[in-house]
Amino acid sequence: MMSETANKSKPILQNPFGTKGLDFRLAEERLQKIVSRTPLSYNHNLSRRYHCKVYLKREDLQVVRSYKIRGAYNMMSTLPKEQLDKGVVCASAGNHAQGFAYSCKKLQVNGVIFMPVITPKQKINQTKMFGEERVEIRLEGDTFDDCAIAAKKYTEENGMTFIPPFEHNRIIEGQGTVAVEILDDLQDIDYLFVPVGGGGLAAGMGTYFKTYSPRTRIVGLEPEGAPSMYEAFRSGSPVTLSSIDRFVDGAAVKRVGDLTYSICREVLDDMRLVPEGRICTTILKLYNEDAIVVEPAGAMSIACLEDFKEEIKGKTIVCVVSGSNNDIDRMPEIKERSLQYEGLKHYFLISFVQRPGALKEFVSNILGPTDDITRFEYMQKTNKEAGPALVGIELLSKNDYESLLQRMKSSGIQFSEINKDDKLYGYLI
Repeated sequence: MMSETANKSKPILQNPFGTKGLDFRLAEERLQKIVSRTPLSYNHNLSRRYHCKVYLKREDLQVVRSYKIRGAYNMMSTLPKEQLDKGVVCASAGNHAQGFAYSCKKLQVNGVIFMPVITPKQKINQTKMFGEERVEIRLEGDTFDDCAIAAKKYTEENGMTFIPPFEHNRIIEGQGTVAVEILDDLQDIDYLFVPVGGGGLAAGMGTYFKTYSPRTRIVGLEPEGAPSMYEAFRSGSPVTLSSIDRFVDGAAVKRVGDLTYSICREVLDDMRLVPEGRICTTILKLYNEDAIVVEPAGAMSIACLEDFKEEIKGKTIVCVVSGSNNDIDRMPEIKERSLQYEGLKHYFLISFVQRPGALKEFVSNILGPTDDITRFEYMQKTNKEAGPALVGIELLSKNDYESLLQRMKSSGIQFSEINKDDKLYGYLI
């Protein structure tokens, strides 16, 4: 999708990818006593499943459970003392906020954090824990982009310094130290899979890899519901999406940075979108099979492997597991999305005639031996009818779906399926 870049052997300080003054090794020195050098772990289950060598860069084990501390601390530690003394501000869906908060505490700087109203409580509580008395949290807007506007306005009004989550050289440089650690630990990597939100991690890692491991194919990943970098590549410049699915909150931005886009278009070999449902299935598999807890954005680099299963056979690949800040209260939704993606969960509006035994007949004659009703709710009641009813049915195998539909049709049952893309799904489910 993108052209190969020439002159890849030049030193990183004079790299050909549109950035000036990046020094990843100096950033690594700044971060040495602050961040954890996370493991690059060989994963047996994934390697066996995809017939290749799969290594996971475990940024979920970082001190703040995501890579975001690298950029935040790297930038803040380079600011003059008189600038830091006036205070700093950030906008974040959660992970950047935690890295920012931890940095405020370490540097003894006062910070104000703007977070979207929909930010999981777990991330809010973790942010408070890392920053303690050094940070103040303000909830503004429904998305990162909304709260970023409020944060920048507050910054200007109070003469403070804004610490962006991705759009700054020092942020990109700090995030890029993930790549430094990977290439220090492993050479001859065929594929690198990197999650993309605003693009800071991909820009930093991509620049370093294209300089020191140019043969590695670098693939950026976004959720289907928030394809901001993907659409920027298609359009030739950053675009502002009118709406996004906020589920993958660590990668849900309406617009990527101009700087990060200009770098990513040069250093990424491909951009792919990953279905949210498959991300959820991956989260559950990682937990059940490997006891690894990841957030939705952190699962993208693994969820995408299914799309590359033929071309990665026999290859050495690295997946960046970007974070593990997942609120346990979200698990029912994660399971629900996974079941629907796998074709195991379906919802119907069914009209039942109000007479004794109607529901019992449905269960006995329509449901298969392994089908299960997981939700039943009458939408209205009249004297003659007690329907339609909202019915959720879970299947043991997706192959049972067509036979379920056929039994309902042949029995003359009036029904309509509620597709997840329909407006009715959003209202009822």
